Amino acid sequence: MESSSPRSFFRKIRSRELSGFRVRKRPYISDAASDIIEIGAVTVEHCGDETPPLAISFCKNIKNSHILAVSDEDGYVSLFDTRRKFSCSASHQENAEKAKVCDWVAHHNAVFDVRWIKEDAQILTASGDQTVKVWDVQEMKCIAELMGHTGSVKSICSHPTNPDIVVSGSRDGSFALWDLRCNSNSRSVHGELCLGSTAVVKGAHLPPQAKRIRRGKAASMSITSVLYLKDEVSIATAGAVDSVLKFWDSRNLKSVVTQTCPHPQSTEKERRLHGISSLSQDLNGVFLSASCMDNRIYLYNLLQLEKGPLRSFSGCRIESFYVKSAISPDATHIISGSSDGNAYIWQVNKPHEDPVAFKSHDGEVTAVDWCPFEDGQIATCSDDFTVRMWNTQNGICSSTGSPPSSNRRRVMAIPRVECRKLMVNEPSCPKEDPDSWLPSNDVSHQNNSSYTIIMPEISTPEGQKKRFFSGSDLNEAFEKTPEATVKSPSSVLNPPSSTKRTIRDYFHAAS
Repeated sequence: MESSSPRSFFRKIRSRELSGFRVRKRPYISDAASDIIEIGAVTVEHCGDETPPLAISFCKNIKNSHILAVSDEDGYVSLFDTRRKFSCSASHQENAEKAKVCDWVAHHNAVFDVRWIKEDAQILTASGDQTVKVWDVQEMKCIAELMGHTGSVKSICSHPTNPDIVVSGSRDGSFALWDLRCNSNSRSVHGELCLGSTAVVKGAHLPPQAKRIRRGKAASMSITSVLYLKDEVSIATAGAVDSVLKFWDSRNLKSVVTQTCPHPQSTEKERRLHGISSLSQDLNGVFLSASCMDNRIYLYNLLQLEKGPLRSFSGCRIESFYVKSAISPDATHIISGSSDGNAYIWQVNKPHEDPVAFKSHDGEVTAVDWCPFEDGQIATCSDDFTVRMWNTQNGICSSTGSPPSSNRRRVMAIPRVECRKLMVNEPSCPKEDPDSWLPSNDVSHQNNSSYTIIMPEISTPEGQKKRFFSGSDLNEAFEKTPEATVKSPSSVLNPPSSTKRTIRDYFHAAS
């Protein structure tokens, strides 16, 4: 039954349980022009000693999306409130004292990745001490320690709908699956619950001819990034050894389901010239971006992996595996760090245009992240010991106090919209103190394919003709995603009916 009421319509979409899919009425950043403004910068330091931040992550719940988690080389996790008013005249240290909600020692080693789970009540941390830890944010207390890797844990990702299932990738060349619901009688020396993995794939990215890896060669087989895809079944992995992306069926990890790389016709020797530093996927789970050490970011359509990347984006320098990129939740933009001290942002449908540069950092820009509910808000971190927040809307004071560069390019954020209200009966901005949910703290152009990327229109049998996005420059791009070709991996795109919905089901159209 069709309904003219947007609220009723979106409730129907929600009732279909499309694996956590969130409908947005507008893109995060539009094509119109506006200054990119630095709204604040904080120094990452503890006890007066500065330390390089390694990973950042905004909260995923609408009530807390202004809270940014930062992990660093000294093993700390720090939480910052990005809604605090940053003073133009204050130093980065003073802004950090004002914006910091809390921090704690998570590991006695570098923390390479950090992820929010369970409605932001818990945090996962991946460390150089070869463990993953689960933290209760309210108590700043370790709930469980995941042990079993024999190298630094470089990347973690939770299941898209079941946060108790976690996948991790390590420098030892393996990735592992964990179930936080498992019981264990084992305890660490600090009394923390120790959990073992439920499944491990070793040597996931070893070259086929490699029979053994010499000592001291661990980096050449390192897993640099893992993703649990939105179909709730498939896992994507990438490594330092080459530019190949591999896709696995979590129900049967004995062999790779399929794989792809930037240049499918290239020789194995050519593929090994460059590794992958990071993977990211959009909110729909259709597109996947991969930062390659050839100084390009490649975009793949998960329904058409056999075609290779749809687009490639150049202009940044990716000279270390610490430099990451992230596709925007609505899949219209990609942002990346860079070894030249800038961050860069591209429009997905305009890959041959020069990217917009974010110029304020004084060191290699490493991790980046999009705020999921604050349109146009982005965070970047750098080896200059700072984390910087950016907004693509005018009228926001820069914390640096310096005038905007005359050469600065322009992008624009659309006005903030409360589209989340269409999905749940929650206010878009909490009225209470933003710290109330946390402990109080006193220190307060190479791929020349002729076709364009098709942004999917979500349709249902009840309302195929309704469109979920708006914007004059994007209308022609929002078309239905084509059906997967017969060569597409069945376990990735069309698992048995006994399992939950897959990526293809997002774009089901009635015949």
